Amino acid sequence: MNLLVAVVLLYPILLIGISVWRSRAVKSHEDFMVAGRSVPVILLVGTLVCTWIGSGSLFGGAGLAYRTGIAELWFSFGAWMGLIVAFFIAGRVRRIAQYTVPDLLEQRYNAAARLLGTLAIILAYVTIAAYQFRGGGWILTIVTDGKISPTEGMLITAAAIVIFTALAGMVSIVTVDIFNGTIITLAVLFTLPYMVFEVGGLGEVLSRLPADHTSVVGGHNLLWVIGVSMPTFLLLLGESGMYQKFFSAKDSNAARRAVIGMVLGVVVIETALALLAIVGRAAYPNLMQEVSIVGRAASETIILYIARHGLPVLGGAVLLAAAVAIVLSTGNTFLLVPSTNVARDIYERFINPQAAERRKLAVQRISVVVFGVVGLLLLTQFETVLSMALYAYSLVGASLTPALLACFLWKRVTPQGGVACIAGGLGSIVSIGVLSRLGVDFSMSLGGNVFDFADSQYIVIPGVLISISLLVVVSLLTKPSPPEKWEPFFAREGI
Repeated sequence: MNLLVAVVLLYPILLIGISVWRSRAVKSHEDFMVAGRSVPVILLVGTLVCTWIGSGSLFGGAGLAYRTGIAELWFSFGAWMGLIVAFFIAGRVRRIAQYTVPDLLEQRYNAAARLLGTLAIILAYVTIAAYQFRGGGWILTIVTDGKISPTEGMLITAAAIVIFTALAGMVSIVTVDIFNGTIITLAVLFTLPYMVFEVGGLGEVLSRLPADHTSVVGGHNLLWVIGVSMPTFLLLLGESGMYQKFFSAKDSNAARRAVIGMVLGVVVIETALALLAIVGRAAYPNLMQEVSIVGRAASETIILYIARHGLPVLGGAVLLAAAVAIVLSTGNTFLLVPSTNVARDIYERFINPQAAERRKLAVQRISVVVFGVVGLLLLTQFETVLSMALYAYSLVGASLTPALLACFLWKRVTPQGGVACIAGGLGSIVSIGVLSRLGVDFSMSLGGNVFDFADSQYIVIPGVLISISLLVVVSLLTKPSPPEKWEPFFAREGI
């Protein structure tokens, strides 16, 4: 037990030490935002994988796999499909060589699109960073048998992530994520076969599972599949951290090659985590009804439960180190991105265009701290990691992704269409969420089943229908953009 506690407490300290060391390399705001545009493929792969595999996978996705079975992979499948699309635009993104997604939005549309895109990113990304805080709190509570409360653990995690991010930005993130990615991969690939063996083999695992756990849709229907896969598909393609890391690549070819490595890493790790949670259901079926010591559904902490009770001490320590790596690496990026938006897309663009490098760095570092505090406040508004994840994914997916993809895929899109798309997606998701809390019913009966479109599993559907409709209709009703507006996004790229 002492080893488990030591790993969980000392690993973040080690990462902060690396961040302090790497902070010496930060000579400019560009270094902080995009690591001087010099990141090689191997480091880029590591940081892209670590950014995507976060608490949404470790807790939300694993908990869904424990409760639903193999059908949980629909939650991940959307992102896998998004990665295929990302491969074809990654090189063009790097060649344009901006700093943020709102930079791209203003270049293709106008300043209003930049502002609306910045607002959508801040709302969604601070939410995603927040549930990394919650995940870290759970880890500390579980390994200390409650000696550190979930709230105390959450505050410790938030402080570690904020300090790490504020010190060196992208420079520190890409440096440590290669270590994080290695630990995560080795831990889950070791634990999965070990747990299958401990339960008694694959046949024994299958015999202990509910019948629908091996079903492709797990007893659900097509609308459920769309509801859980569309948010991850849309988030991946609008994921500002991914684009910011493409901007950090040393060239466009490196950006495209990194996507290939990201596909392999994400598919392997997310599938292994889901299968491990399913094996956990066979080994520890009572967690389905239990509430864990963190005061939440025990199913969402199945990976941590396996580390504590299913593995030898050393194996448990490695798996917990992987859990810590997952939380910290994702939290870092999802604080860095909105703070970059504040410094670059609001302060530098509209408030002080002539700001000195030191002033811009100070604004970004202060923003990291402020967003850390805001993230802690947001945690009071959601019951589960899965609901937080789906809401944040839907916010980006409905508002940002359609407009961003249209930059690269549709020459006829206009500034007015892009702005209407972002505003409509953002407004619909926020409005539905607020109105449902005020008692407005968004339920609808379809095919004999009742679906609540204010629920985090389905809210993306009305949001994306509204945003895409506005994108197309308004663009067709307004004057086409001149060629110089869209040509940089369609220029042919070398392989």
